[in-house]
Amino acid sequence: MIAYDEIAVRAAAEALDLFGAFHPGPGDGVPGDTGTLLLLGPREPGFWATFKNTPEWLDGAPDPLDRWSARVVGGLAREFGGHALLPFGGPPHHPFYAWALRSGRAFASPVTLLVHDGAGLMVSYRGAIALPGRVDLPAPPAASPCDGCAAKPCLSACPARALDVRGYDVPACHAFLDMADGADCLSGGCIVRRACPISHAYGRLPEQSAYHMRLFHP
Repeated sequence: MIAYDEIAVRAAAEALDLFGAFHPGPGDGVPGDTGTLLLLGPREPGFWATFKNTPEWLDGAPDPLDRWSARVVGGLAREFGGHALLPFGGPPHHPFYAWALRSGRAFASPVTLLVHDGAGLMVSYRGAIALPGRVDLPAPPAASPCDGCAAKPCLSACPARALDVRGYDVPACHAFLDMADGADCLSGGCIVRRACPISHAYGRLPEQSAYHMRLFHP
């Protein structure tokens, strides 16, 4: 069985990072022969510059990031003797939120969005790899990074008051983005996600956040 560190090195060569892994059990919503589930997200800094030089970005066809993810995650999965599970397309629709929590490296933040120990509130998953064997996994963090964040700026950052301890008011968010005051969110990404201290160190470019915002709010 390939080692966790070897998988991490191969993922890094494709501008991806291992965002967590776990050994599934009954009720985790994975194929029955899965011994290890690996979660992959953008490796920063540098992901966006790498992606913009791929055939999927350059060919001008729709959904370049999803097509790139399917090709790259699928290729890695075959290389490791497993198969890819993706957070788009479907059915089936895979429970990435629950898988992230199971990995022990992502947690429910004070504003209910996932927060990751390395990516903060900028966490996103480009795919997962289901392996038939049990890979030895590093121990996850003992606690959520939010436990040691005294200021918790995410709770008060949203100018539309659409995202706070009560959860996410999606209609209020879209309404704000239609206003002139929403321009900063559209060009630089969600202010709440950017307010997280861990997000600051992750290195995601505003250009990439703006791309995702255009998809969310055309």
